[in-house]
Amino acid sequence: MLFQGKSLSAELLDNGIVEFKFDAEGSVNKFDQETFKEYRAVIAAIKDCSDAKGVLVTSGKSSFIVGADITEFLDMFKKPKEELIPWIKEGSDVFDSFEDLDIPTVVALNGFALGGGCEMSLACDYRIADTSCSIGLPEVKLGLMPGFGGTVRLPRLIGADNAIEWMSTGKAHKPEQAMAVGVLDAVVAPEDLRDAALKMLQQAIDGKLDWRAKRQPKLEPLKLSPTETVMTFSTCKGMIAAKAGKHYPAPMATVNTIEAAAGLDRTGAMKLENEGFAELAKTDAATAQIGLFLADQVVKGKAKKASKMATKSVDRAAVLGAGIMGGGIAYQSAYKGTPIVMKDINNEALDLGLTTAAGILSKLADRGRINAKKMAGVLNNITPTLSYDSVKDVDVVVEAVVENPKVKASVLAEVESYVSDDAIVTSNTSTISIDLLAQSVKRKDKFCGMHFFNPVHKMPLVEVIRGKETSDETVAAVVAYAAKMGKSPIVVNDCPGFYINRVLFPYLAGFSQLVLEGADFAAVDKVMEKQFGWPMGPAYLLDVVGIDTADHCTGVMSEGFPTRMGKIANDPVSSLYQANRLGQKNGSGFFDYGKDKRGKPTKVAAQAAYDLFNIEHQTFEADEIIARLMIPMVNEVIRCLEEGVVDSAAEADMGLIYGLGFPPFRGGPIRYLETLGLENFIAMADKYAHLGEIYQVTDGLREMAASGKSYFSTDVKKA
Repeated sequence: MLFQGKSLSAELLDNGIVEFKFDAEGSVNKFDQETFKEYRAVIAAIKDCSDAKGVLVTSGKSSFIVGADITEFLDMFKKPKEELIPWIKEGSDVFDSFEDLDIPTVVALNGFALGGGCEMSLACDYRIADTSCSIGLPEVKLGLMPGFGGTVRLPRLIGADNAIEWMSTGKAHKPEQAMAVGVLDAVVAPEDLRDAALKMLQQAIDGKLDWRAKRQPKLEPLKLSPTETVMTFSTCKGMIAAKAGKHYPAPMATVNTIEAAAGLDRTGAMKLENEGFAELAKTDAATAQIGLFLADQVVKGKAKKASKMATKSVDRAAVLGAGIMGGGIAYQSAYKGTPIVMKDINNEALDLGLTTAAGILSKLADRGRINAKKMAGVLNNITPTLSYDSVKDVDVVVEAVVENPKVKASVLAEVESYVSDDAIVTSNTSTISIDLLAQSVKRKDKFCGMHFFNPVHKMPLVEVIRGKETSDETVAAVVAYAAKMGKSPIVVNDCPGFYINRVLFPYLAGFSQLVLEGADFAAVDKVMEKQFGWPMGPAYLLDVVGIDTADHCTGVMSEGFPTRMGKIANDPVSSLYQANRLGQKNGSGFFDYGKDKRGKPTKVAAQAAYDLFNIEHQTFEADEIIARLMIPMVNEVIRCLEEGVVDSAAEADMGLIYGLGFPPFRGGPIRYLETLGLENFIAMADKYAHLGEIYQVTDGLREMAASGKSYFSTDVKKA
């Protein structure tokens, strides 16, 4: 054995072949600081071995290398740029040293070869993968560019245009795709991978493959004529500017780095990559997107843990109410493999539910995502019925009837009398107290909320709402079912609006008050979409949700928090509701909806809405518009953390990302708060404190700011 570490080893095999194996003590291989130390030691051991004639790089795991250890990033990225660049260079120098070994190198790729794993393979002379391989450079999804030579080696291997497409999208590629563009040299069956890689390496050692010639282009400038250079980079920049936009700087920075390095050798190009990586590492977007990845891991980890703890398996489900929401829930369960009964009181509703599911499937079929057999299988997994007899053997029931507490209570009591004693009953409610609804059921320990978001097949979040008497076993089983449905479940405690709607309505209240002061709702939407980054401005969001639904929910929130969320006099939402302007559902709300001559949907700010409000217009600066809407939302998120409605900052952030479309480049409300700085946010909020309680920060936030703590590293004191 030439070297044996905790993650890496190097062993001299027959014929002078050194097997350099990645086999970390954990479940996956990744690059962290300890691995880099061992990597340097392996290189030194190979150099010192006079018998070494070639290197075979392998993995002892089901995947090659999943990338760098992202948990090390955020703390490291807080360092000044002058300290970051040497740190990054230290890592990329290791890859260069490996590439410079004076013997041929072949890597055998299996499973995931992403980020640093892909870059490790690029530093080898030949790359061979099995059919399970998924290879790519996803750093852009973290607000970064490749940092271990990806921007240098990949363009010189497959051309600048192909490399830019790989790096700017961050997509993982199947082995056939990777081989087609020249990333891979061969693809074989998993059982043949090792033998094929050894054979290829032996051919290189014997001189049958010219490995030096294969390596040389990676050390030289890009071979592009001046005309090709202009055409390639101008075209790519135009496409990226249109797609990524100003809020995501990484794709454009990647292209600029490749362009600036095009005429340089590896040393010069690598210097530019080191500097470009450091620049991106210091951006708010990178901090937010890395934080988002880590928060997502927290949510997924909790769901995985719940699945292991669940004592009840959900093998058959039922949904009560076959409208658009019920149909969406039925589709999602059936599509992910859990058969579901869809029960309603009339055939028209059942037809609507089945049509909803079939419509989603048809769109997938049109895009080539599923075949006719899969489509038929999903539909066969949905059993429409008018009778409760069909729900007797289900493991979980999702009640999804109208948002009316009396109707829901009646349906919940009724269905409980039909299901087995160990069946779980849940309510898909957006605002009604779970403890209130629990009064209608006998087995309160087996009852909780399961709040889906519309459209169900697109929105990742499910709020699992725990009532006072809900058992841990019930929560675990429902979380496991939601995860099985392909959703990201977050457990929240019962309160008016739960978590998502509770923090949404102060935001909407801030909007309503701004409109009453003369703000143009269309102008507010533009600021919140274009500058802050929401997928919809508040007026458009209200139209999509439904003005009637929003007005009803406003009433519920007002009852729950009368001093903070009391009804606003002359609320524009109520005015629209009273005028029967219900939003998209009847074509008129804040905006008028229709179709142009080509049949494409149109959305125009409604003069009728302006006339209805009858307010003298005032102009507000973009910063004030953002502050007036976001301060109430962030304040309410803080209250939810302090009261234990939501368990962690990570879940608070992911809830709004997945449930409301909070701008990902801002990382969620808590990441946004900490990016602004707690002291800065408090000063901004205090400026508007006279506008009401929703603008007034908590004592807990002031204490956090004074102590210099972070919501991501400190347990919030529960109220």
